[in-house]
Amino acid sequence: MWITGGDQGLSENIVHFVLAKLPGAPPGVKGISLFLVPKVMMNELRVGVGMGAAASGVAGYTAALRYARDRAQGRPLTSKDPAAPMVPIVQHADVKRMLLAARAYSEGGVALSLYGAELIDKMAVCEDAAAKQELHLVLELLIPMIKSWPSEWGLEANRLAIQVHGGAGYTTDFIVEQLYRDARVNSIYEGTTGIQSLDLLGRKVPMAGGAALAALAARVAADAEAAAAHAELRPAAAAARGAALETFGKTTEKLVGVAAAGDVDTFLANSNEYLTAAGHLVVAWMWLKQGTIASAALEAGAGDDDAFYHGKLHTMSWFFAHELPKVHAASKLLASLDTQNVDMKDEWFY
Repeated sequence: MWITGGDQGLSENIVHFVLAKLPGAPPGVKGISLFLVPKVMMNELRVGVGMGAAASGVAGYTAALRYARDRAQGRPLTSKDPAAPMVPIVQHADVKRMLLAARAYSEGGVALSLYGAELIDKMAVCEDAAAKQELHLVLELLIPMIKSWPSEWGLEANRLAIQVHGGAGYTTDFIVEQLYRDARVNSIYEGTTGIQSLDLLGRKVPMAGGAALAALAARVAADAEAAAAHAELRPAAAAARGAALETFGKTTEKLVGVAAAGDVDTFLANSNEYLTAAGHLVVAWMWLKQGTIASAALEAGAGDDDAFYHGKLHTMSWFFAHELPKVHAASKLLASLDTQNVDMKDEWFY
């Protein structure tokens, strides 16, 4: 449980000692054994945390959607007849906003976590040394985002699920309040969000001379090019390229230059902001990949799945309109080299 500080820079190989029980072990402390665990296992655990957090968000979204379709309250804003029947709250724009956000956060988190799991599986069977190294670099860079982004934004999906339920959402009659409480711990264990941000910017971004970031950028660019083959996705593909390869890439270069000059405090002053922006960027990438599949399916004739694919495309569009612009705002702050977090003095807190 308390393994966050287990890494070090003195040796090439890192292992952890872990106390655990084997199946069928004697009860009590006599059944405890000491295991030597390789650091790749920590990556798998962090992917698992991200997946659990995202899945909790999906559960909250699903419960909220069901409630919104069943709960009749209010009338359309254009209706002036007090005798007109009330409508399910899913028809109200602000409820749709919350449901769209909850879906975008949770399903985006699921896609990101599954992508990380796929990288782990591919590494296990890859026999080409260069390809395996590329997989390793991309995975190492993504791990802090896979662990922390769903932990923070899956929780936000659960918060929105409570909000959709109104006052009923904070009662034990509905599952959403328990989902929120259970999901709250995800951003804390296996490395808090702050620790993950330091790991991403302080260790993973400079790793191998920036090769990991270059490998990730190449993957984003390739998927953006594939998306641009579909006319309706060309604006999103261009937005992904602009956020990833231009705005965020240039900001990262500037920060790395600050670190190279020895100003580590300024380099890491806003690492949490960097992590959040990076997470938004890769989740936008995941949505673009889903949008490409949805567009191809609709072009081929989706049949009974038509609504499903249209829903995927619309949720992708919502994320690009409402969330991806935050990457540009965060990049502006990061590029300003703001040091207010560092400059705050202990005695000024009251």
